[in-house]
Amino acid sequence: MNFDLSMPAQLTSALGPDLLLMGGAMILLLWSGWRPESDAHQRSVGILSIALCIVTMILVGYYAYQGYTASNGPIAVDNFRWAADEIFLIATIGTIAMSLDYNAREGITPGETHVLLLLATSGMMILAAARDLIIVFLGIEIMSIAIYILVGMNRRRERSAEGAIKYFLLGAFSTAFLLYGIALVYGATGSTNFTVIAANIGRFGLERSGLLLVGIALLLVGFGFKVAAAPFHMWAPDVYEGAPTPITAYMAAAVKAAAFAAFFRLWLEAFPGLLTIWHLPVWWLAVVTMVVGNLIALAQRNIKRLLAYSSIAHAGYILVAMVVGTKLGSSAFMFYLFAYTMATLGAFAVIVALGSAGEDRMGIEEYAGLWSVRPGLAAAMAVFMLALLGFPVFGGIGFFAKWYVLQAALQAPAPQTRLAVILVLTSLVSAGYYLYVVMVMFMKPRASNVPLPARTGGWTRLVVWGSAAVILIFGLFPDAVVSLTQRSAPAVTSERAARTALEPR
Repeated sequence: MNFDLSMPAQLTSALGPDLLLMGGAMILLLWSGWRPESDAHQRSVGILSIALCIVTMILVGYYAYQGYTASNGPIAVDNFRWAADEIFLIATIGTIAMSLDYNAREGITPGETHVLLLLATSGMMILAAARDLIIVFLGIEIMSIAIYILVGMNRRRERSAEGAIKYFLLGAFSTAFLLYGIALVYGATGSTNFTVIAANIGRFGLERSGLLLVGIALLLVGFGFKVAAAPFHMWAPDVYEGAPTPITAYMAAAVKAAAFAAFFRLWLEAFPGLLTIWHLPVWWLAVVTMVVGNLIALAQRNIKRLLAYSSIAHAGYILVAMVVGTKLGSSAFMFYLFAYTMATLGAFAVIVALGSAGEDRMGIEEYAGLWSVRPGLAAAMAVFMLALLGFPVFGGIGFFAKWYVLQAALQAPAPQTRLAVILVLTSLVSAGYYLYVVMVMFMKPRASNVPLPARTGGWTRLVVWGSAAVILIFGLFPDAVVSLTQRSAPAVTSERAARTALEPR
């Protein structure tokens, strides 16, 4: 079926999964506020939220299976959107499952925490669908406002309030860059629709328009903040450390994936004719992000800050797939997002499982000798660390994610050899902190004054073992994911344009 997006009824139908999630979240919000706060009530709201996400996933899968398409309009109806939606929903289910146990331990009783996650996810789904700059802005705001609140949800911790205010101020600052960039691009091209922007750039010869180039630069800065790419990453470590751990996992996985999905589609659909202009800035953004994220992560001894800088480094790896600007790069991009999301969710689930009320014991040394007291959690954490490192076999799908990005870089019409070398070298640097965590768990003795970790909640265990199983199973059979990601590419730069873009790097 081909949706005619000029007709309101068909536009509404094309937004079916998004509206289902939004509508369900509104109903759950009313139900959550109708009854007094209690741990039992927040758990029931959380379980219903998970059920709503599963139903939405089924509907997204149905749209993908039916092969729906759409005319040119403000939203996309394609496999790139559906694949991204499934990743967001998987991350949301994992986050809510962790939150059920975490909230009970920390005394967070409002059921609205789960509803806010649903609303943030609906904003992400809007971002993945956006084919218009106004829709991009709308999706970012729906997502961001919910996340600002979630970061400060634990009102008993000063660090949570500090993280929330920092995220709010810098988030508003980055949104201003984004909005000003949108205004300048509209002023230069006369449209906010991606397809029309691309057509008008070619029709009116706007390749050297100062107004357009400044607008693109501001968009790059705005998205750089959203994906925590260096040097726009300064908010991430403090916010990730201060936020409740499940929310940190959600930000590191789902929020980053959503921002990248919008970033990727905008760059490759609206500005394909400007590849020679934006290629070099994004190339350097990827390099700086990989180097800064990995080098600073080496000095971290707080597990949440370590994973914060790790997520910055992974933003650089994802940018490599974007620099390539080909269908293979698009496929590698989506494959990497899936692998990174599963490893990140699993790692933070282990942190939740081993944490205590107040989250005061977040040092890596607290994990010393974990193998002797919680061997299952130690083994799972090792899998997640090795997956993020991209280690063969034991890193499962994480190895193939980096391999796929490297292949996309080397097989590009203008091979990105230098970028591939930098990716490999920075990945070797990352072994210094990922393997350090593994070494502490398996090779250091446990201090006598460190209390035994409490028994892990059932929902958190489900996230830990589910993530580990996905990483290892698809590490053995990656073709199943590859075949899906190969069909999940947006309209990308033509191979001819890519060949003439730059000299090989």
